[in-house]
Amino acid sequence: GIVGVFGYGGGVIGRYCDQPEQFPGVTHFHTVRVAQPSGKYYTSDYLRSIMDIWDLRGSGLTNMHGSTGDIVLLGTTTPQLEEIFHDLTHNLNTDLGGSGSNLRTPADCLGKSRCEFACYDTQDVCHTLTNDYQDELHRPAFPYKFKFKFDGCPSGCVASIARSDFSVIGTWKDDIRIDQERVKAYVAGEFKAGGGSHAGRDWGKFDIVAEVVDRCPTGCMSYDGAKLTIDNSNCTRCMHCINTMPAALKIGKETGASILCGAKAPILDGAQMSSLLVPFIIVENPYDEIKEVIENIWDWWMEEGKNRERVGETIKRLSFQRLLEVTNTKAMPQHVVAPRANPYIFFKEDEVPGGFAHDEKAYRQRHMR
Repeated sequence: GIVGVFGYGGGVIGRYCDQPEQFPGVTHFHTVRVAQPSGKYYTSDYLRSIMDIWDLRGSGLTNMHGSTGDIVLLGTTTPQLEEIFHDLTHNLNTDLGGSGSNLRTPADCLGKSRCEFACYDTQDVCHTLTNDYQDELHRPAFPYKFKFKFDGCPSGCVASIARSDFSVIGTWKDDIRIDQERVKAYVAGEFKAGGGSHAGRDWGKFDIVAEVVDRCPTGCMSYDGAKLTIDNSNCTRCMHCINTMPAALKIGKETGASILCGAKAPILDGAQMSSLLVPFIIVENPYDEIKEVIENIWDWWMEEGKNRERVGETIKRLSFQRLLEVTNTKAMPQHVVAPRANPYIFFKEDEVPGGFAHDEKAYRQRHMR
């Protein structure tokens, strides 16, 4: 059945037992999703207050946190829903999260509050968009669920590239900053690789070539025994070198984010990773550039998407090129997964100088063997 709180279409997932006569204690066992704070920072007083509500009005079972990110309160009865909602909103200044075919509760990493690699303020973006899109969060109007996730850097601590329909992943435009003296200190063993994350066992002397240079996915690094060199034009920002030698290597100074679309992780038909849409965008409050991309996608998806079809499935069905058109994004090499295989980007006649018509004889003269 459908159950919820007055005025909201999301936030409560109705659960009912198929055999209420045999199991009267779980005749109703509704799940309540509660919006988590940005970065999931809590005070102990707030957590105790949540537990007091749930001990009184629910089963006491919780999930901290669900895949979407919400505080998930598992198991209550229909008469308690409005009471829980009142306590959350009036006493704890907290709203319900998303459920159903709507915007799910946005989630983010710790960002600049704790991490030196964060390329933008993930917490402020997450908080701002959560507030701005409350109607989309609580009143289902989409073909299916839609998730935002905000990663401050390509390390991806909230796994946005794998689990969200709209991923905002921090990146930078300029070169990785290198402190050559500290590189030498790593080689000499003065700094522990990975910030000491593998210090519980003797792995032997740090080998910068084997552990950093040879593991670069594009082979854009070299070390001549005295100096580390990076060909930044071929760097894909995988973060491996920076995570291994954080004292010696830093992200660039010209920071922003990449926007990717279309990830999902269903059990039955398999996972799908996000596809790059906007390689670089400035991330500054009030985030109008990001909102424009979001709302263009929504307008198209709500018009074209089938029932219970994630936006990534709509993109696969109607083509990535159509997504570029509706978001006013120009096609570029970064959109092509495998050159000459299936780039799925086709030029229109007005985009080609001189159009599609050409003089075959003149062409042969220019390209004679």
